[in-house]
Amino acid sequence: MNDSYMKRPVKRITAIDLGTNSFHAVIVDIFSDGSFYTIDKLKEMVLLAEKGVEEGLSEAAMQRGLEALNKIKTLSDHQDSNLILAYATSAIREAENGGVFIQRAIDEVGVKIYAIPGRLEAELIGLAVQHGVQMPEDPALIMDIGGGSVEYILADKKKFYFLTSKKIGVARMTASFIDHDPITGEEIKTLRNYFHENLIDVAQAFAMHRAKIMIGSSGTMENIALMIAYRNKKSPSLSVNELEFTSKEFFAFYDEVIGMDRKQRAKLKGIDEKRIELLPAGLVLVHYILKTFGINDVKISSQALREGIILRYIKKEMDEIQGLEVVGDPRRRSVLELVQKCDWHEDHSRHVAKLSLKLFDALKNELNLSEPDRELLEYAALMHDIGYHISHRKHHKHALYIIRNADLLGFKEIEIDIMANVARYHRRSTPKVRHPFYNQLSKTNKQRVKILSAILRVADGLDRSHYQNVRTLDVEITGNQTIIKIGTEADPQLEIWGATRKKSLFEEVTGRELLIEWEAGFLGVQDH
Repeated sequence: MNDSYMKRPVKRITAIDLGTNSFHAVIVDIFSDGSFYTIDKLKEMVLLAEKGVEEGLSEAAMQRGLEALNKIKTLSDHQDSNLILAYATSAIREAENGGVFIQRAIDEVGVKIYAIPGRLEAELIGLAVQHGVQMPEDPALIMDIGGGSVEYILADKKKFYFLTSKKIGVARMTASFIDHDPITGEEIKTLRNYFHENLIDVAQAFAMHRAKIMIGSSGTMENIALMIAYRNKKSPSLSVNELEFTSKEFFAFYDEVIGMDRKQRAKLKGIDEKRIELLPAGLVLVHYILKTFGINDVKISSQALREGIILRYIKKEMDEIQGLEVVGDPRRRSVLELVQKCDWHEDHSRHVAKLSLKLFDALKNELNLSEPDRELLEYAALMHDIGYHISHRKHHKHALYIIRNADLLGFKEIEIDIMANVARYHRRSTPKVRHPFYNQLSKTNKQRVKILSAILRVADGLDRSHYQNVRTLDVEITGNQTIIKIGTEADPQLEIWGATRKKSLFEEVTGRELLIEWEAGFLGVQDH
């Protein structure tokens, strides 16, 4: 019996990997020693990028995604999960209407989605693989093939040497390069040339940290391994984890299958029905990697992004358990104690506070703002999402209630009212006289709330992914325009969408049109 049964779990959480092809969920019990035990799993095929990621998400794809998410939410509720951590990857991260899907998930399903950059996706996959399989002493090449992106990690059992995410996933490649069934020799050549152009830095890192084995994770690699196992009459009875095959076995399978049409592929023993269309692109990619890098042995990790989400959560929880940050200023200490009690979204909230202060500093003179205003804006930004502690829905209103009733130390009553109102107006409605807690303020303080919440709304929108994608921010003011220039680590669509949809109050208080411009040259080198 697993030792975990003898211990009492401290929390049950649901981790969801919202991939381009499928949504994977795992529900686990977490124990005080940092271990976890799987209670339930669910996988739903969604095929979000049926027409390619660049086309955005179709209404049909969104509906499939929301239905899958609803099934997972229902399972999570039935299992009495305390928390859902839903991480979106390539398709949702890049789609122009990815933000619309994220908002619909909140409104229609009650699940908050975090769109993570490719670098973090690779890191979480690496953590999961290190945790789930017997790693060699020397570096191994980890390859996680998704629908929109493929992650590459060079790692041994203790550390990472290289992490990157590439936009060469099988759904993307199929939509972009494969028009024939079966795939033609010319299409295979085009794919190989594309892989060569896009994997130069992977090849350079591999030359520095040469690996003898490749570890594959996620559905495409698992499915290929399973089909090879069936072909060789050694199919696993329980799990594909640690399932092995040689490059020689793969090349034999490749030669047999690559010329098949869809009907022939559908008859392959072990194939996942929803991967029939995508198999050729996956086969060409695996063939290219094994051949180019001269790797002879491959094994499979059944742990991937969803387990990485859990491991990252456990690490952060353990850090918090070790004690609150020691802060001398009673005002700041009081705010930090409150947000930690409310299970705050720390990285997001700190980043929004940082962006808010940058915008404040650029606008303070023309808007007649003071240093006390700056301090109250920072604290309101740190507290703006604590309403999630009560409910996803109307969390902005819950934040108002919590802040006003929290007995924050060192603040005057009017300062608490201002912070509470600014936090309340970070989303949805702008300040209105029909709102009682706003209307009771003096005319001067009403204006302070309008200006500070206008800044907070835009800053919050600029971290719509909740993964600190905006790394640089500059403000340029012209006669009738405020231009915010952002440099990002990954694709900026969610951040631009998030800030643009919340700009009306900002434009009202500044009297200028707000434009968000992306400095494309800043895009992180590991996520191109």
